[in-house]
Amino acid sequence: MFMEFLILSRNYISSITHKYPYWNRTGGADHFYLACHSTGKIAFDKAFVARLNAIQLVCSSTYFPFSYLPKKDASMPQVWPRQGDTPNLLTSQRKRVAFFAGAVNSPVRRALLKVWANDTEIFAHFGRLQKPYTEQLLDSKFCIHVKGFEVNTARVAGAFILWLGCVPISLANHYDLPFTDILNWKSFSVVVHHIDIPVLRKILQG
Repeated sequence: MFMEFLILSRNYISSITHKYPYWNRTGGADHFYLACHSTGKIAFDKAFVARLNAIQLVCSSTYFPFSYLPKKDASMPQVWPRQGDTPNLLTSQRKRVAFFAGAVNSPVRRALLKVWANDTEIFAHFGRLQKPYTEQLLDSKFCIHVKGFEVNTARVAGAFILWLGCVPISLANHYDLPFTDILNWKSFSVVVHHIDIPVLRKILQG
């Protein structure tokens, strides 16, 4: 699949440069490239001229790799459409400090589970939950977004955490959060560095 995307990206750029004058006048600097999957982003990385000039709109907006340039490119929120009415947040009893459940597919998630897997206040879980996922979020004051295979997930951008009134914790280094030119994420969320996982409780209590 990766090779198919790579060939598609190169063929597409080659086609528009020969068929239309718009790309050539700026080298693609007034064009957008949209990709919300890592395969599409990796394929674009191989299109050298486009990568340097075109504006990337990507969900995997980590500025650790050389391919993402925060001053040129932009982070796009990954959203899962919600159905049904919004839960009654006034009746939720948030007795737990923080919650995370998900696959253990990154060193960061393994570190989180290693420290907090058996804690009663910070619930870090892998495997089947005893209660539905949304109920677990409604029981928690803070809900943790942890880098997995990619830096991004749909947990943060309104799909689960914000929609359910849970304060998001972003535990993902080098993550360019969506809409940072409009939203002051520090005013309604907590950003935690990987090395601070052992002192997470102290950070939240502070």
